[in-house]
Amino acid sequence: MLFKRTILAAAAAAALAITPAMAEVDADIPAYESVSGISGNLSSIGSDTLNNLMTLWAEEFQNFYPNVNVQIQGAGTSTAPPALTEGTADFGPMSRMPRDSEHAEFEQRHGYEMTAVPVAIDTIAVYVNRDNPIEGLTLEQTDAIFSSTRRCGGAEDITRWGQVGLDGSWDNRDITIYSRNAVSGTYGFFRQHALCDGDFKDSVNEQPGSASVVQGVSESLNGIGYSGIGYMTSGVRAIPLGENEGEYFEPNAENASTGDYPLARFLYVMVNKHPEDGLTPRAAEFLKMVLSKEGQEVVVRDGFIPLPASVAERERKNLGLE
Repeated sequence: MLFKRTILAAAAAAALAITPAMAEVDADIPAYESVSGISGNLSSIGSDTLNNLMTLWAEEFQNFYPNVNVQIQGAGTSTAPPALTEGTADFGPMSRMPRDSEHAEFEQRHGYEMTAVPVAIDTIAVYVNRDNPIEGLTLEQTDAIFSSTRRCGGAEDITRWGQVGLDGSWDNRDITIYSRNAVSGTYGFFRQHALCDGDFKDSVNEQPGSASVVQGVSESLNGIGYSGIGYMTSGVRAIPLGENEGEYFEPNAENASTGDYPLARFLYVMVNKHPEDGLTPRAAEFLKMVLSKEGQEVVVRDGFIPLPASVAERERKNLGLE
């Protein structure tokens, strides 16, 4: 099979070594301690996946600093690098790493690269309607459902639920596909890792946000779609995935940490960190809070996976926040 798990497996081995509690915040992550003199405005432009998380972080930050106003826009990951390049945002949340071209445009303007700060761990879930009885899917089947190219090795196009093992009234039900749009980092990640860099089918129903993908699936008995696990609702099921039929893994923290669940990723906040001048005090304190016990508790509350203490410590040092 052509599944591209090398990067995910390496990330699981090197950085997703989460504690046995898994969904709990690592006890070695320090609590945040507020400082004096922080006020003014902060702005965030970028990922829809991170939109709610950024909003919750902003609320937490304002509990410490009531005189700070945080504006957040979440149209999609691809809007983050231009905003940082043009200086219209302090933070650029992204659900993927920047492309070489995005780094190049920023560097041409500023003379140095954007700084990527891992802030949480996400699993991309494949959702079906809550009444769909399917046990799980292989990545090969997932690719054959969503893509027109089947680069992951599928022998045939999959358009009906009966082709993936459902019978009875489900046998001849056509599959209705929901997807993010191309501006989304989730779209790019799913295309790379679930479609083996293939192309989506023309029949896909593109949605402007993760929540609308999940809503579409919840309202369609035949529906299937994907988004971050933080967008799970009672109207859908996040189905287990695997490389081999019958060997499926739930999209949870434990399976992300071992690399068994194939669609795990870091979520990032990009910043303009000057090599000599660093960050503005309020931007620095915001990120210090995000990488603190309180900030990672927000990650858990929003349905994502918190960082290991080792990753949080490394990022605080990289940002000069220690």
